[in-house]
Amino acid sequence: MSDDEQAGGPAQDAPDKPDTARSPDAGGKRADDRRNAGDGKAGPRDADARRTDRRRDRDDRSRDDDGASGDGDDDSAEDEAAERERERERAAGRFREHTRDPLAEEDGEDGPTDFAAAARARRATRLLFDLGRDWTSFDRSYFRSAHIGDVNLRLDTRHTGAGIRGGPVPDDELRRLRRVHVEPEGYRQLCRTLRSRRLLVLGAAPGTGRTSTALSLLDEVTITAVHTADTATGSRVRRVDGDDGVRRLAASLDEPRGGEDEAAPRATGYLLELSLTRPGALPPDEMDLDELAAALERRDAYAVVVVTVGSAANPLLTGRYGMICPPAPTAELLRTRLRERLEGRTAAAPDGAAGPADLPARAEELWATGEVRDAVGLDDLRPAEAELLASLLAGHVLGDFDHEALLTGCRSLAASQAREWFAGVDRALAAPPAEPDGTTPRVGTATLFHPVAFRIALAVLGGASHSAVAAAAHLLTWELSVQCDPDNTPARPLFCDDPEADLALSRAELKDGEVEVAGAGVPARLIWYRGSALPSAVLSELWDRHFPVRTPVVRWLRQLADDPRSQVWMRAAVAAGELCVRDFDHGWTELVRPLAEAGTPRRRIFAATTLDQAAGHASHRGTVHRLVGDWSRGGSAALRWTAAMALGYGNAAATTGDTLDALARIGVRDDGDQLAVASFNVVRLLALPDAAQVLARVSEWTHHKREPYQDLGLVTTVRLAVTTVDEVLMDDPDAPLAGRGDWPLPLALAATRPELVAPMADLLWTALNTARARDVAMDALEGLLRSAVRKDGTEWTRPGLAALLPALATGEFDRRGLDLLLRRMMHDHENPLPEARARDLWWLAVTPPPRTRGRGPRRERTREEERHG
Repeated sequence: MSDDEQAGGPAQDAPDKPDTARSPDAGGKRADDRRNAGDGKAGPRDADARRTDRRRDRDDRSRDDDGASGDGDDDSAEDEAAERERERERAAGRFREHTRDPLAEEDGEDGPTDFAAAARARRATRLLFDLGRDWTSFDRSYFRSAHIGDVNLRLDTRHTGAGIRGGPVPDDELRRLRRVHVEPEGYRQLCRTLRSRRLLVLGAAPGTGRTSTALSLLDEVTITAVHTADTATGSRVRRVDGDDGVRRLAASLDEPRGGEDEAAPRATGYLLELSLTRPGALPPDEMDLDELAAALERRDAYAVVVVTVGSAANPLLTGRYGMICPPAPTAELLRTRLRERLEGRTAAAPDGAAGPADLPARAEELWATGEVRDAVGLDDLRPAEAELLASLLAGHVLGDFDHEALLTGCRSLAASQAREWFAGVDRALAAPPAEPDGTTPRVGTATLFHPVAFRIALAVLGGASHSAVAAAAHLLTWELSVQCDPDNTPARPLFCDDPEADLALSRAELKDGEVEVAGAGVPARLIWYRGSALPSAVLSELWDRHFPVRTPVVRWLRQLADDPRSQVWMRAAVAAGELCVRDFDHGWTELVRPLAEAGTPRRRIFAATTLDQAAGHASHRGTVHRLVGDWSRGGSAALRWTAAMALGYGNAAATTGDTLDALARIGVRDDGDQLAVASFNVVRLLALPDAAQVLARVSEWTHHKREPYQDLGLVTTVRLAVTTVDEVLMDDPDAPLAGRGDWPLPLALAATRPELVAPMADLLWTALNTARARDVAMDALEGLLRSAVRKDGTEWTRPGLAALLPALATGEFDRRGLDLLLRRMMHDHENPLPEARARDLWWLAVTPPPRTRGRGPRRERTREEERHG
């Protein structure tokens, strides 16, 4: 018989002659007895003895069957043999069906879910919602205001002076501005442009210090000019009501004032802040700006028009008067604010403390600590935030409050920014202004809601590609618009998006990275918040303070659950789990339960991931345990499937033993209808520290007296052999397995955890020597052998094979099977294994692992080794 025929035939029993290479104490004991007596840490010779016992049991049963059939006629014996062969083939077919991809669509294998990419997306997203950090998790209390020492923390969006609409800027304010203003990059160019053109349109995001920069520019260009009588009274720089507009300001400059010579230069600077987001607001055109510049020239005056970056302001910022105002550097902002705070309070330093000159340095060192920076959670600070942080740092170094109070104040900064972003967004829709003819104009809801929709999408999908976040933001914009104005179909211009404005208005940044498309990595531009605290702050503000918005957001999250891209639906599932922690009743009713019973695997995985994320919080862990446990016992088929996926994360039950019990209930029920998903999630648990306990339980299943449990153990073993590390790796980026993402899981475990080699080898041996599992187990073993070296010839999983193969092929019978498999691989017409590589794999199998010197006689070569040597 040829080698190919031997390798492709049915499972063979051991030869009649006992294997002399086996342990001498193997005879006379049954496999179950040895399994029960073992401690789970048996060496290769113990495993070898167990395997010999199992073969002898099969030999005894075969001889009994042969003796019984010999009493009848030859036709009856042939019929029985044929029926047994057909039953074996049916069992093998059922087993192969159980080992198919459990995440594929129910209709076939055409739509598998790329769980490896989804697992990587989940690990990246959970870093944004680190459950161990109170300042970014949803377990923290919500601040509105606090008074720490003499530092009053105002955490709402009402700023001092917000009601001032026009009038002179006091000299005291200008003097303080000259003392503390930090010049942004390009400030000198802004100043030169203002001097030469008299008019400057300055664009920036709110809160970035644009108004302070505008006042500083006007103060600088007017301070040396000829002063009029108004200057002595503090009107050298004036604020202009934004409702008056550019035309009104130009007209007022040419109007004579009582008691003044019309030809006299006024040397006045004007600050005009335009709001272009209000309904019906239109930006001034270039002719209006030219007219204002000419009027300013006639009066020897200057003006700065401040606008918010965005599509509405683009015509102004791209014209001859427009310029972008960059933010001031954080380090210099904070240093300046600290110096201002500590200059007047050095006398309050406690006795025995460092000298007054050391206080600023101590405060800066405190800011440099990781704990304080993490509590703030913002990569860069805006002027108001720097001022608040400086007050906190100064108060702490002066002994006004303790370290915990300092951290409490620092954690308020991101929450304050989120509250400012969402405050009164749709106020203009509540009472739209009426036209002169009595009609009410229709407000552009899509334009109004797009900025907040982009911030929400970025909080949910942070780390995904910019295009994915932008597309999700447009979906959410539609949902918000329909919810707010259901009688009208939202309309949004197709060519008015401004990516730079989206980044500026959302404190976001783009980074070069990579996303997965059909299992292959491709370059992409990834987008993140500039601050680890912002995603949680945005979702918390959204869910806790704006209840009407929950309905459109839930609809939007359900749409994301159907997105085929792992970077989208998995990130949305993690964010949904964080929202459920804020209000589990609402999240359970609107998201978890409907998706858990959905007809597609992706939606059910979405629900399972959402539950797992909620279980990461101690406040909800017990609830999740009870729900998943109930589903595993008596839920519908869809709920049991979802429960199995939730259990695979390792957090949906109190202990590993409880998790395995629940997965076994799901796997053996209804004739193994959900055996595939149960076995897959058992394998996922092997990436956790309790892998030894999981392998021991799988071994118990394979030796169980009931066939459904045996199938569960065998299917789990085969699935272990075909699963890669990336598919099961959980959250620890520093785990030993993390650097072996594309390795088959058993080889990665063998290379990193030697204590797991013996139990894994024993399980694989059992699958290879069980008739219904042999074909798929042999295919899985072939895949492991081919992974030793990559296609380019570099080493891949050879260290793992060097640890696993000697424990798998310990005697003549096992080596004979390995020999046949290697020969079949060498004769493969489509992908022949090179002879040199086959020889190397053979020597990996027959060479025992290195032993400590003096532990026994030197091993002699076997006949098989002599023949292949």
